[in-house]
Amino acid sequence: MADLARRALRAARLLNLEQRVAGAAAVLLIVSTFGPFSFVEAGELLLAGGVLALLFARAEGMRFHLPFGDGTAIAAAGIWAGALIVTRLFDRPLGQNMLAIGCAAILFLAGARERAKRPPDDLPPGHEIPPIRRRRPPRRPGAASEATTEPLPPPEFKPYEPRSGEQLHLGPDDPEDA
Repeated sequence: MADLARRALRAARLLNLEQRVAGAAAVLLIVSTFGPFSFVEAGELLLAGGVLALLFARAEGMRFHLPFGDGTAIAAAGIWAGALIVTRLFDRPLGQNMLAIGCAAILFLAGARERAKRPPDDLPPGHEIPPIRRRRPPRRPGAASEATTEPLPPPEFKPYEPRSGEQLHLGPDDPEDA
């Protein structure tokens, strides 16, 4: 047991700020389930335990693939926890609801910040996200008039000339097609 506590403290030191905030929100989400217990609270416990297990595994150096990255999974857990809390909104005391909603919101925000900070791990190796291109600076006034341009040559155009005895008409060549 002492070894697990030591590993948990070591893991907490290795996590970045967003991951620590997500871990604290998950622990507080567990605390918010005390009181009347139903499948909703069981879902919240499972959700918070999953977030804590993910953070612990990453701190331990385990490598595994999540489809959209850790931040997206944590943010989705925050959204799902909020949806679970809303289903039991009128069955629990106000303070417990406020704590739970606050924890879900913090969990979502920490996951969104983690997602914005680190790219997902499902990118191919060596792939870097390209930098955002800056807009070109505006041209100075009159710059376009200084450039030398030449007019385009006229298009190749041969006017229609009727054959001898042919009446000039507009439309299809064969009158029966019309």
